[in-house]
Amino acid sequence: MAPKAEKKPAEKAPAPKAEKKIAKEGGTSEIVKKKKKTKKSTETYKIYIFKVLKQVHPDIGISGKAMGIMNSFINDIFEKLAQESSRLARYNKKPTITSREIQTAVRLVLPGELAKHAVSEGTKAVTKFTSS
Repeated sequence: MAPKAEKKPAEKAPAPKAEKKIAKEGGTSEIVKKKKKTKKSTETYKIYIFKVLKQVHPDIGISGKAMGIMNSFINDIFEKLAQESSRLARYNKKPTITSREIQTAVRLVLPGELAKHAVSEGTKAVTKFTSS
């Protein structure tokens, strides 16, 4: 008995590009190619969360659901800090939110030890930024 021939998956021909004929004046028509819809990009903190996770625990991963929760958490904290710093600037009749307003907002929004660490890290980041 002869060995059975293996079936190869059928190769698909490339799909034709979407084209549209538009009638022009004088009876001629022109072919216009449709542009592909670009996916709207949403900004997230996911890559930064992952980088910090790998700095702290290189052997541990994070699920998509947990990453979504962390992203929401960071967005929430950002909103609270922005709102508080905006309020502080308004109280002091200042048109600009400076690092001073941000620092005060951090002290007001974050609890105890966390606020102290955040202020020291923020001060370090601002110093590094201004020196470069």
